[in-house]
Amino acid sequence: MLSVTIDDVALAAGVSIRTVSRVLNESPHVGAETRKTVLETIERLGYSPSTRARALASGRSFLIAMVQDDPNAHVIGALQRGIVEACSSHGYELVVRPVHFANPDIASDIENFVRRSRVDGLIVLPPTSEIAAIPERLTRLGVPSVGIASVSLPEYPCMLVSNERGATRALGQHLLELGHRRIAMIEGPAHFRSAQERKAGFLEGIGGSMPEAYRREGDYGFDSGAAAAEALLSLDQPPTAIFAANDIMAAAVAKIARERGVSVPGQLSLAGFDGSDIASMITPALTTIRRPLVDMAQAVTERLLDMISGARASWPHERIDLTLVHGKSVGPAMDDPRKNGR
Repeated sequence: MLSVTIDDVALAAGVSIRTVSRVLNESPHVGAETRKTVLETIERLGYSPSTRARALASGRSFLIAMVQDDPNAHVIGALQRGIVEACSSHGYELVVRPVHFANPDIASDIENFVRRSRVDGLIVLPPTSEIAAIPERLTRLGVPSVGIASVSLPEYPCMLVSNERGATRALGQHLLELGHRRIAMIEGPAHFRSAQERKAGFLEGIGGSMPEAYRREGDYGFDSGAAAAEALLSLDQPPTAIFAANDIMAAAVAKIARERGVSVPGQLSLAGFDGSDIASMITPALTTIRRPLVDMAQAVTERLLDMISGARASWPHERIDLTLVHGKSVGPAMDDPRKNGR
């Protein structure tokens, strides 16, 4: 069976090929009745325009890029799923562009990528979104971009800002209300704004400071969480509660506590950050701060597509409040976590 072509649609609808193309590309220069006739004909004939044909007709590539440097597959997977779901309803495809945050030429590399790939717009994820030179370059190129981050950066015409400081502040207050005073934190990389925001909020929540011995820096990876847990649980006065700045590091703490015979939450309360599927995979289920990653990704994609289509030139930066999800890994303060151990 031969495929239906744009010529077939034009003939059946009694309009020109140019008019069909305008309808497909959502041009405002088509009357309502004509648009209705063309769309009904497309549906009746089962016509599906190729991305290449649409690109030639509109001057767009119908590609958007997701720029990321995050080894956390649980977070990236959720964000990518949300972007793809939003893209699919608009006939767009997603290109994933991995980068290296520490690369001093990262902004130039992204600019060269945009020129080669001719993507219509970019979604820049943290921590890469924290580099102001990237949206500055994209604006000069005339390429729309949106960013997701824990702080608002004015260089972006649109940003979704997750209120990570407010969420970790609430977590710190919750631990104090449960009677915890020996509270420790495993931080993320110090040069990441997300790590800075999570740390600042948590310290505010527990009163502004904690002993240096109770602070350990991780890199958002499992091994760094395990090393930090070993150090914290070996202290003469180990903490009764630990906040790890992401769920992966929290899972590492749970593993080390189990190996040492420290019960969670009986002897050690444990909380993470992200609300990823890891939180429900470990036992007991992890108390965590949930970022609605899929919803956030869908929202920024819709905004980017509006910017690409010309429906809006920019969007106000939007702040998203996060949710403290109460698992079973946090309880009232108890005695020394080493007691009743192996």
